[in-house]
Amino acid sequence: MKVLVVGGTGALGGHAAIHLAAQGHDVSIGGRNPANPDTPMAAMPFVQGDYVAGDFTPQRLAGFDWVVFAAGNDPRHVPQGADFAEFLIKANHEAVPAFFAACREAGVKRAVQLGSYYHQAAPELLENNGYIRSRKAACEGARAQGAPGFDVVSVNAPFMVGSVPGLPSAIFEPYVQWAKGLIPIEAYAPTGGTNFMSFRSLSEAILGALERGEPGKAYLVGDENLSFREYFQLFFDAVGSAVQVEERDAEMPLLPDVAIPQGRGNWVRVNPPADEVALLGYRRNDVAQAVADVAVQFGG
Repeated sequence: MKVLVVGGTGALGGHAAIHLAAQGHDVSIGGRNPANPDTPMAAMPFVQGDYVAGDFTPQRLAGFDWVVFAAGNDPRHVPQGADFAEFLIKANHEAVPAFFAACREAGVKRAVQLGSYYHQAAPELLENNGYIRSRKAACEGARAQGAPGFDVVSVNAPFMVGSVPGLPSAIFEPYVQWAKGLIPIEAYAPTGGTNFMSFRSLSEAILGALERGEPGKAYLVGDENLSFREYFQLFFDAVGSAVQVEERDAEMPLLPDVAIPQGRGNWVRVNPPADEVALLGYRRNDVAQAVADVAVQFGG
């Protein structure tokens, strides 16, 4: 199939693009800026555009059989000086459904919207978190654009861990350096935990959703429910450190409280149904291997 991965210059979209290409698909990537030249995505055809600005018109999307949308906005993407709530409404409530409507008009056959897990795994967080509400709106708005001949499937993912060859990471590089004792922060983790999933498992789930996903369905995917202490311990183990991570009811600079929507000390667990895991065809128990791969890439 001829596939466009919007957000394919980033980590999750890039990994999905590489995976799809490895399965024999003709993959192009879309984004505001070209791919990092050190990554495999740099060798793929590039479609420049900003979905929030409406750059992906039906004319530009024509000719693609499948589309993967991996460009959802979060607090990191809010332009300086912009109103956070207003930007989220524009980017997620409005621009995501408009993008999928353009896909439908372009004759795209199937599309996957990659989203966030909180509104499905912990709907009680919706009331007090505008960001989570906006991701729910994007998920529902994208699927509402489905029509006969145009299938839309959502894949809503938890905390992700993994690497893309040649792509830096503002999250995982510091984790590895910390585990190696090169960042002067004590070895502790905040209380609580969540579900973690590898880039590899997610890319498999995205391909499975394109091939076999039920039109109009939102799949809550995930792998391992781990405490933050267990998760961070994997990084120390991966670099060969004997240090044992402690659990503390205290804010942690590498995982600040703002990054834990459920609140420090609380959990968001995901237990995906076995039939959905089988349908989408993604592997389980891959988090430790993903951390080991991260340690190799960023341990130099």
